[in-house]
Amino acid sequence: MIEIISIIVVVISLATLAWIDLKTFQLPDGLTISLAVYGLIANGLLGLGWTDTLSALIGCVSGYLSLYLLNLAYFKIRKINGIGMGDAKLLAGLGACLGWQSLPYILMIASTTGLLGGYIWLKVHQQNSSHAFPFGPFIALGGIITLIWLIFNTPLNHPSTY
Repeated sequence: MIEIISIIVVVISLATLAWIDLKTFQLPDGLTISLAVYGLIANGLLGLGWTDTLSALIGCVSGYLSLYLLNLAYFKIRKINGIGMGDAKLLAGLGACLGWQSLPYILMIASTTGLLGGYIWLKVHQQNSSHAFPFGPFIALGGIITLIWLIFNTPLNHPSTY
């Protein structure tokens, strides 16, 4: 039962966050941090089994740090932020839910779809490449695709080993 509830909670959270980011260019802390807390509690205490407790904790920390450090490097070079910290918190939440092993897959899917989606976004809004576009929807999409892959390729109730 926890698996079904978790799938619903995570997918609805990701869809909601994607929609909010598309409309406002913001990912509310209340939702992104709640996703991370849910992932840690569900995997650590409730026996969800999408990943083990340590992998969820490492996923949460490394998900955040990966985008934080990427943005820090970008800021040092360009003197402007390249990615919002809401995106980093969203990736932390996905790392907590799916484990650190899922992060490369999520980022690969998000980056690939973000390149295409960003190009379309800029063309539709008649902007050049110096304008921002929301990246959260692509992280959310990467999370949903990775979750679906995990569900169909890993027995539930067993920690993911990828």
